[in-house]
Order: sequence, then C-alpha cells, then structure tokens
Amino acid sequence: MNQEILSKAEELINSTDGRICNHCLGRKFSDCVEGNGNEDRGAKIRESLDMEAYDGECEICHNIFDYIEKDVLDLVNEKINLLNVEFDTFVVGCKLPKEIVERDQEISDEFNFDVEIIKKEVNREIGKLLEANLEQNVDFDGEDVLVMVDFRRILKEDDENPVKVRLQINPIFIEGRYRKLVRGIPQTKWPCTKCKGKGCEECNFTGKQYPESVEELLSETVLKHTNGYEAKFHGAGREDIDVRMLGTGRPFVLEIKEPKIRKIDLDKIAEEVAEVAKGKTEYLNLKFTERKRKAEIKVSSPDTYKVYRALVKCEDDIKEEDLDKLQTLHMIQQRTPIRVSHRRADKIREKEVKSIEAKFIDSKTFEMIIKTEGGLYIKELISSDEGRSNPSVSEVLGTQAICAELDVIEVGIK
Repeated sequence: MNQEILSKAEELINSTDGRICNHCLGRKFSDCVEGNGNEDRGAKIRESLDMEAYDGECEICHNIFDYIEKDVLDLVNEKINLLNVEFDTFVVGCKLPKEIVERDQEISDEFNFDVEIIKKEVNREIGKLLEANLEQNVDFDGEDVLVMVDFRRILKEDDENPVKVRLQINPIFIEGRYRKLVRGIPQTKWPCTKCKGKGCEECNFTGKQYPESVEELLSETVLKHTNGYEAKFHGAGREDIDVRMLGTGRPFVLEIKEPKIRKIDLDKIAEEVAEVAKGKTEYLNLKFTERKRKAEIKVSSPDTYKVYRALVKCEDDIKEEDLDKLQTLHMIQQRTPIRVSHRRADKIREKEVKSIEAKFIDSKTFEMIIKTEGGLYIKELISSDEGRSNPSVSEVLGTQAICAELDVIEVGIK
C-alpha cells in the first residue's frame, strides 16, 4: 500500500476524530486498495497505519452494518413466515436516514473520492447475508421479491424497533389464448352500471353487470392456487359481449398480483378451469411469460389481422351474384361508431379489408368470412352506421344490411 494512499487515509481518519468504521474507511479506498470487501480494506488500512481496531460509533454510518448483522435476517424471516410466501429470487433495496447519506457524500466531496455511495454497500451486504442464509439468489432481471429494509429510524434513540422490513411480491404473468364458445359473456368483469360495483338490488348485490366473464372464469381458479391478491386480464383486443371467439382463440396475458405461491401446474389449472367453465370458455397453451409481454399483445400494428364470420341479414332481396360486389370493399374510412363514441375519441380511422368470402344462404341472408386489419369495426362495416363507415356492405349491395351474428375466428399478432 503506497504512502500517498496511507497519508490520505490517515487524514480522513483524523478528520473524523477516529470515528470511522472499517466499512466506511474501506469504501472510500475501494478503487485503490485490494481486499475482500470494504470492511477488509478498512482493516488493512488501519493495520498498515499501525492503528488499533476501531470500536465505537461511526460518524458516517452510525454503525448501520451492525444492524444488518443483528437484525435484518430475523426480520426478513419473520416477514416471510408471516406472509407464507414462496420465492426463488430476490433483490434488495434500502432506505437510509438523510443524515447518513449527506455525511457520506460530504466526505467524498471533501477528499475528492469517486467511489460508490453507502446505499450500494448496504444493499450488497444485505444481499450477501440473505443469499447465504435463505438459499435464494439475487436476480436483478427477474426477481420474485423485493426486500426493502428501512433504516431511517436508527438515529432515534427512543425507538425500540428501529429497523423495518417490507417484502414486495412481484406479479407472475401467464400467457395463453382463450375461446369464448357462447354469446353473452364479456371479456372482463363489468361493474354494475347502477351502483358502480358497490352492490345493489339491480345486480343482486354482486356489484357486477354480468355474472361471469372470460377473465373471472380463469382468474378465480388461478388466484386460489397462487393465493394472490388480485388478477388483471390483458387481451389482444376484445370482442363484443354478443360475439363468440372461436378458432385459434384470442391471445391474452393474466397478471397475478402478490402471489404467495409461484410454482403452480398450469396444465392442472387448465383442467380445473375447464370444469368450472362448463363449455362456455376454453383456455389454451397456458405458459408463464414476462412482464413485457402484456404490453406487446396490446400494441396495435399494421401487421396484425383478424378473421371474422358474419351472418348478414338484408332488408331487401339480393341475388347470389350480388355478393361479387363485396370484393370492391378494400380501404374503409370509419368514423368512431355511435355505440362506442361515449368512450372513444371521435375520429376517422382508415382500415384495410384484406379478403372476403361470401356464401349465399337465401334471398335475404348470406354468410361472410372476412379478413381485416386489426381495429376495423365489422358490425359498422356491414350496417354503414348511418354513413360513418364508407364504403360499407349496405352501400355496395344497395340495401340496408345488419350483422345478425358475429364470430371471431382468428386473431393474429406479432
């Protein structure tokens, strides 16, 4: 250890009247002194200066590292047992008294130290302690739990429990596709329009406009198995309540917040949900996924498409050859439909019809298989929505047409 380092270290020790622990001393020289951690570096510096080991209250950290050794592990274990939470990976965060943070920075500024702040060392020491004793690993990319240790009260002498621990349990995300095989079920829970979810006679005190949803038929079972706090459903678009979702199904991500149990058998859950749903909905290809996936499936893109089957009823008689006119439908200008104008911005959107196949049934009825760019309103494409969709099926056939039944057959996403 060269003399310049030792001289600067001695000056630092004297400036604190010797009241600096090995952790804080070693941290200030972590970029130029070899050692097995900052505490070891501090001890080597004192030994090189022929100084005795320091035993007192550190002016910088107020012996916060003693609190880590004495209290943190027990408090974390206590919280784990209280919540009965299972996890494999974690990260650590801490909250420190501002006096400690400010004094640490003052020392660095005064002596021109360009080293890590005290908060990083505190987090690292807690992480090392927990890894060694909990047999779980620190993982900054996909942690199950955030362990937050609050030291902000350690400078209050009258506080019997100055260290607090909080566990933040991160969500799990389950991706899959759903099929809705019957009409009359919404994708997500709808609060009662009269009581806004509080419960009233109108909704039989359930707080819901509809007794069940695609979301609830799955989430209630998953919440039971994970002991989670809440579920949130993220779908790649949604179909109307009176529309079935058939074919390959619609992609979705189910987010389970604060799951106490993370290791669940998704195949068994799918079987259990099938019994609960009783043929009304199906959930396919369930798998665990990452947080970013919930945003990916919701983002609309020109590359996404949907395929529909529509049963169309016409006011006037048509001939089978009239259906050939439907091939002229290509680029559609759609103003926000009347039925959703109360909750969607009033603007004109241009969407592409990629292909149409029409099957004549009788003089006033035909079936249409239509592939479109995502975001095209099919019911309005058929009816014209009082001229807000242009062109429309009604316009090209020369008669008012309505969508009597609609099924989604395929939803394509990136």
